Amino acid sequence: MSNFDRLHEGTFPEETILTGEARAAALRPALTPVEFPQSLPILPLRGLVVYPHTAVPLNVGQPRSIRLLESTNPQNGLIGLCASHDKDRATPGPDEIYRVGTIGSVHRQLRRKDGTIRMLVNGLQRFRIKEFIATDPFLVAEIEPFPEDVSANTQSVAMSRNLVDMFLRLAEYVPSIPGDLLASSLNMENPLQLVYTVATYLQLELNEAQQFLEFNALTEKLAWLVRHIGQETEIMEMGQRIRSEAVGQMEQAQREYFLREQLKAIQRELGEADEREMEARTFREKIEAANMPVEARQEAERELSRLTRLPVAAAEYGVVRTYLEWLVNLPWDVSTTDNLDLAHARAVLDEDHHGLDEVKERIVEFLAVRRLRQGRMVDGKWNETAVSTSPTSDRHGAILCFVGPPGVGKTSLGRSIARAMGRQFARISLGGMRDEAEIRGHRRTYIGALPGRIMQTLRRCGSKNPVVILDEIDKLGADFRGDPASALLEVLDPEQNNTFRDHYLDVPFDLSCVMFITTANTLDAIPVPLQDRMEVIRLAGYTESEKVAIAENYLAPRQIRQNGLLPEEVVLDTAVLRQIIRDYTREAGVRELERQIGRVCRKVATAVANQPDGSPIARQQIQPEQLPDFLGPVRYFADAAQRTSLAGVATGLAWTSTGGHILFIEAAQMPGQKGLTITGQLGEVMQESAQAALTYVRSKAEQLGIAANFFDQHDIHIHIPAGAIPKDGPSAGITIATALASLLTKRPVCHDTGMTGEITLRGQVMPIGGLKEKVLAAHRAGLHTVILPSQNGPDLADIPDEIKEEMSFVLAHTMDDVLNAALCTD
Repeated sequence: MSNFDRLHEGTFPEETILTGEARAAALRPALTPVEFPQSLPILPLRGLVVYPHTAVPLNVGQPRSIRLLESTNPQNGLIGLCASHDKDRATPGPDEIYRVGTIGSVHRQLRRKDGTIRMLVNGLQRFRIKEFIATDPFLVAEIEPFPEDVSANTQSVAMSRNLVDMFLRLAEYVPSIPGDLLASSLNMENPLQLVYTVATYLQLELNEAQQFLEFNALTEKLAWLVRHIGQETEIMEMGQRIRSEAVGQMEQAQREYFLREQLKAIQRELGEADEREMEARTFREKIEAANMPVEARQEAERELSRLTRLPVAAAEYGVVRTYLEWLVNLPWDVSTTDNLDLAHARAVLDEDHHGLDEVKERIVEFLAVRRLRQGRMVDGKWNETAVSTSPTSDRHGAILCFVGPPGVGKTSLGRSIARAMGRQFARISLGGMRDEAEIRGHRRTYIGALPGRIMQTLRRCGSKNPVVILDEIDKLGADFRGDPASALLEVLDPEQNNTFRDHYLDVPFDLSCVMFITTANTLDAIPVPLQDRMEVIRLAGYTESEKVAIAENYLAPRQIRQNGLLPEEVVLDTAVLRQIIRDYTREAGVRELERQIGRVCRKVATAVANQPDGSPIARQQIQPEQLPDFLGPVRYFADAAQRTSLAGVATGLAWTSTGGHILFIEAAQMPGQKGLTITGQLGEVMQESAQAALTYVRSKAEQLGIAANFFDQHDIHIHIPAGAIPKDGPSAGITIATALASLLTKRPVCHDTGMTGEITLRGQVMPIGGLKEKVLAAHRAGLHTVILPSQNGPDLADIPDEIKEEMSFVLAHTMDDVLNAALCTD
């Protein structure tokens, strides 16, 4: 079949281009009546609909279509022009073309060398195919007229004028619409010719063009064109606006570039450097002044060379610039001078903290070593030659680990150390940290990469030898992003941290001058390799007298000041503070004590604020009997005597991350058959201790005066109150055995006695840990005797003298020693 494609007039040879007059002559036959034929040869069109009253150029290449044209009269021969359904179908059949088409008159033909024919056809009027009467050598169909309703009214006239205006507006955005067509469209009197002429130059889909041809009423065609041209015009205007904005932006960029080049030229004439040269010079001066190590300096110069070659708009420009800023702003060779006056250091530590003699002595020792390493006094002169000059002599960083319950002053002690030494102070919270990059930094390949917290802290401090507190090191986490505890192995190792390499900086930095102090509540959660790199100093807690002194000298004045009171408006004497400590707190530290003092101060502040006209009130001397009015009912009682008055109850001593505690272990018997029940949410270790204690008691039944068949006829129940709190550990072994012995011998345990120690099946008492914390807890609970393993005897040296004077200690080798000291005599 024919291969028809619509052609623009510009594709015809020059002699076939239609002028305005030729176009009018071509269209003139469509205005005269035509004798309607009964049948016509049908020429299928691919992707094209020819309208009446229009002239359209066509290209014919299919052999069947060429035979159709050869059998038609070359001058004004009539053919039927019908669009095919599928424009990709080369030879459509009768069922593959639309039934409504246009009678066309061949106006001009031109045969080319390749055998194809170019021609210009004139659309005359519509027709409808009734049936096909031949398919070979080409399609022939019987047709019938398909007239159109061209009745005009006021609405159609108005729409025709509106259509002309809109078409002229659209032509402003479509250069391919001929100018003579615009002029002729203004003078067309036939509205049907107007709508078809306009539709010919619109970009319509095939189904839309066929639908438009099949519209019967002129008003329907006008309304459809007005709506479609309106949409096309809106799209064209939007595209024009987008192009205008794009051109405007390009012009603005060109203008800025031109002005920038002019500015550079002016600066060159004045002998001034441009902004980038000034920035490069500034970086170069900072690199010189930073006194970096060789490797860091080489890296900085290399990155600066890259920066000068990169355009400002490059994405990597900001990355390189930020990296250089980090390098030049680090304290490579900046340090504060240590105050090595030992008396001053001790005075500052005593001023800020009461007690804690072991920690204070360690700091004084550190300063003494620093002082001796800097030189010695020889004959009244300072001699620096006596100092060792070995490569490792400059590694004078100290890594301390303060371990103790909350509220004993671990973090504030680090701040006091910095003040005593005259160093900068910084704190890094490690609690909940799970990402290794928080320590080592992110590599620069990541967007938004930054150095780790260590290097950020040094930059903020502005010196390479600050005191850095690594708080809550026992609460580090680990997940798929790495293990921060492993990253700290290098940071806290004096033999390695002099070449610490942050992932972001990727150059070595000396951390050996930094005094790292870590804090933890317990060592259990800290990996052993990390513990090995730190000097552990335990802060067990405060005695009652120490708490009273701390409250008088630190807590009470601070709370009076923070609550807006004057020192003369409220007095908290020693008796009141001691009463608060005994009845309203039971802790190793002093945080809860400070909160209770704050509650008292707020009550007084409320009374002062309620005074009329702001008149002052009389000085309030708080009395111990007034504390329930300020703090409510008493929260803690010395109930050890009451709870151990019955046989089968013993007082044990425990040690947790929050300090020492006492716990009561109860035992009961009932008829049964050798059963053992253990309750109180005990861990596996404590359950095993209970089973070992019961085994020991059964093995010593005869010695303890227990009937031989007792265990065959009874069950034993061991319970530790406060069942919601998990408990574990081996140190309750002798306490459980004592409770069982007390139950079965009907002899109660002495009410003022507490005990701790691990038991073996042979009845030996094994050593335990946390003795100082446990003794302090026993003292807070009002106990006077503590039974402990004999191997823990040397640890009594850590117990404050005032507690040793108030309490007695029994060193037990075996359970016989424990029972002799714990069970009351008849």
